[in-house]
Amino acid sequence: MTDTLAGTAERVSSVKDRKPRLGFLGVGWIGLSRMEAIARSGLGEITAVCDISDQVLERSLSLAPEASTTRSFGELLETDLDGVVIATPSAQHSGQSIRALEQGLAVFCQKPLACTAAETRRIVEAARHADRLLAVDLSYRFTSAMQAVRSLVTSGELGEIYAANLVFHNAYGPDKAWVHDRALSGGGCVIDLGIHLIDAALWILGFRNINKVSSRLYAKGKRLLSADRQVEDYANAQIDLANGIALDIACSWWLPAGQDCVIVAEFYGTRGGACFRNLNGSFYDFVAERYEGTRRQVLAAPPDPWPGRAAVDWVKRLQAGEEFDPANQEFIHVAEVLDALYIF
Repeated sequence: MTDTLAGTAERVSSVKDRKPRLGFLGVGWIGLSRMEAIARSGLGEITAVCDISDQVLERSLSLAPEASTTRSFGELLETDLDGVVIATPSAQHSGQSIRALEQGLAVFCQKPLACTAAETRRIVEAARHADRLLAVDLSYRFTSAMQAVRSLVTSGELGEIYAANLVFHNAYGPDKAWVHDRALSGGGCVIDLGIHLIDAALWILGFRNINKVSSRLYAKGKRLLSADRQVEDYANAQIDLANGIALDIACSWWLPAGQDCVIVAEFYGTRGGACFRNLNGSFYDFVAERYEGTRRQVLAAPPDPWPGRAAVDWVKRLQAGEEFDPANQEFIHVAEVLDALYIF
């Protein structure tokens, strides 16, 4: 057994007796919000924080005044940690996740886990080889409304599902310059917003095989016909599953939607339908409904304090001593669909 693997085994055996020691890589808006959720849960020890901005680092100390700070990822990895939370630009996720896993650390990474399916596969293999817990912040899975819809679909109460319609339109767009550079972001609204729709559909429907994927991508109203550095701000896609289920997906930035955003995931079966949707343009308030003819029944509704719930769940699993999860294969399936959507 190598020193790294020996250290990993020792770390797993001891973490059950204490709070996991956590490092945070990138503590901008999203990273800081995940740190807040974990701090509020009281389940993890915020041990070290890394960011390139001194101002951001200083702000993070309000949550963890005793944590060490650094601008170097290498120095962060040298800290005595059990896991690391990664919230950096998308193109950095792959290399940073693999380095942390090879160091014997569990990883919780912002979506996307990587910009391509090939990179995603390498991260999952690194987690498998290190036998470490890997999770991705696919946060809508952890809303009560999404879980209610999934329960209804998987129970068979809706009969045989044959179609689904999923939408994420954002009246705003990202304000970070790197998001608009394909080399740094991996793409535009599809990899930013569409990833949630694809994951929701496949997760709810049981990750069935894909038969066909087609898409149309647009930037500023003009269709993109080549995969250059320009990123899309509107996308429409059709995905045919092997058992005949038809998925229609649309997502956008800066769409004149008449409200802040539109988020919908509808599933139609031979005995009824189910819907996950946001309320009054909210980014945070969701309802789940069951459709029967012209009638609808509310299955879940606000309040539901779900932001950060995925990160807290990862800490709980880490503290319980969980290691590599074979379900990480799901991340590869989602990434393969994203790859297909970007084939012009």
